[in-house]
Amino acid sequence: MQEICELSSDTASNLNICLSLFSKQEGVCCLKLEHEFEKNKILSEALQTLATEHHKLEQSVVKGSSSRSALSEDEFYDAVSESGSELSLSGFETVASHSFEEDEEEDEGSVMLSSPSSSPASSMLQEDRHGDRDETQPNGITTHRMSLPAPMFSRNDFSIWSILRNCIGMELSKITMPVIFNEPLSFLQRLAEYMEHTYLIHQANASSDPIERMKCVAAFAVSAVASQWERTGKPFNPLLGETYELVREDLGFRLLSEQVSHHPPVSAFHVEGLRQDFVFHGSIYPKLKFWGKSVEAEPKGTITLELPKHNEAYTWTNPTCCVHNIIVGQLWIEQYGNVELINHRTGEKCCLNFKPCGLFGKELHKVEGYIFDKSKKKLCALYGKWTECLYVVDPAAFEAHKKSDKKSGEERKTMQQDLKLELDGDEDTVEVIPGSQLLWRIAPRPANSTQMYSFTCFAMQLNELRKEMEGVIPQTDCRLRPDIRAMENGDIDLASEEKKRLEEKQRAARKNRSKSDEEWKTRWFQQGQNPHTRSQDWLFSGGYWDRKYGQLPDIY
Repeated sequence: MQEICELSSDTASNLNICLSLFSKQEGVCCLKLEHEFEKNKILSEALQTLATEHHKLEQSVVKGSSSRSALSEDEFYDAVSESGSELSLSGFETVASHSFEEDEEEDEGSVMLSSPSSSPASSMLQEDRHGDRDETQPNGITTHRMSLPAPMFSRNDFSIWSILRNCIGMELSKITMPVIFNEPLSFLQRLAEYMEHTYLIHQANASSDPIERMKCVAAFAVSAVASQWERTGKPFNPLLGETYELVREDLGFRLLSEQVSHHPPVSAFHVEGLRQDFVFHGSIYPKLKFWGKSVEAEPKGTITLELPKHNEAYTWTNPTCCVHNIIVGQLWIEQYGNVELINHRTGEKCCLNFKPCGLFGKELHKVEGYIFDKSKKKLCALYGKWTECLYVVDPAAFEAHKKSDKKSGEERKTMQQDLKLELDGDEDTVEVIPGSQLLWRIAPRPANSTQMYSFTCFAMQLNELRKEMEGVIPQTDCRLRPDIRAMENGDIDLASEEKKRLEEKQRAARKNRSKSDEEWKTRWFQQGQNPHTRSQDWLFSGGYWDRKYGQLPDIY
């Protein structure tokens, strides 16, 4: 009995010691936590002060900036839910590239700025008076517009820091954003920018060599992010049920996209070759985070390219996109991360590394990788920049060049100049290895691109609304969306009012469905299994091109 008492006494003593240690550790943790909160508060206040001072200094030298919208920043909401709006910086996603069309000459004289228009949304179906005109030449080739109806508004009167300062480290799922930070395109239209380089798919289809086909598909995947360069405006968040179609006979494809989910936001797309020579489809769900000085967009969703002629299917995902200098300085975009393209028939893979900028900017925009056979043997090396070009070369030559490519003292001195040059994009900055083959090169942007949201020629044509479309496209098409149309026409106040009206309308529709226990049903896409990856995907259910659009939702 005495031994039991002594044992209990020892146990109690040990327990007291443990509790004492835990108590001390808890106190230390609490103290550290308080210090972290204090440091975060000081950092936030310092950043806010810096941003405010920078903004005031900038405003003191900026002349002729456009007048601020009558609505305050706190009155702008994207059309999501009662708790706020989603910052669909999926606009910063990798879904854009440049146009390539050898048979069509560009008329530089048509590249001009038009004066802002304040036309009401009800007149959007009238024949374009500000650059939307679409003419057909005697040879049957359609000439698309080379300018938007009005140039972009200045964003100098707005501070994005006032919106994002409380979101450091958070996922940007619901956040208020002024319409001034948008560009006049829906994200569904941004998805269509994948197809700017359709010629690469046609080249792949025409090749009898699977390695040559993989080269073309890899170039297509890289070129798809090229027009993202300098595109710092975000597209409009698609409304649930919103659609977009694009038929380009000159490029040989027709595209359909639909907003299939709102929480989380998912956009699905399906593209068919007009000669049934390819099928390109996928769904995008970007995961966004704000890190104080930058916004990072991690892409979710698989992209699939099918070539029926060769019984082949390729799948891949996009690299991560990051927008820097959100608070102070010049906004710039970088893509980084690993992208793996798989040929599911042959087992060949292409592994690409979109390199991060690095401390001195030496790796800015660089893309490098290899094509492997199914036994993981290197067949060829690829290198270039996603903003400029992509080359292919023998792996031995590539690795020998890498070994000899060491920094010299002179290179160190000019690194910052090189970084500025690459950000400005004035010259081709890729050193070509002897024996290399050019796979893809970006086309120059139009002279008025900087006044047109840094759009490429292809991007400027996405929201064209021609007279012959009236009564043909469904009422859910992006081209009929009044807030985007108003912004394109230069009426920022009308765009804000229409955006707010659409938000309220979408919230009301959501409440009504909730009261009646009615579930939203997608119209043109259904969830199913991707036949190549076996993962869940959004697949085209057909019927759209029959032009029977009964019982469509009234979302505008």
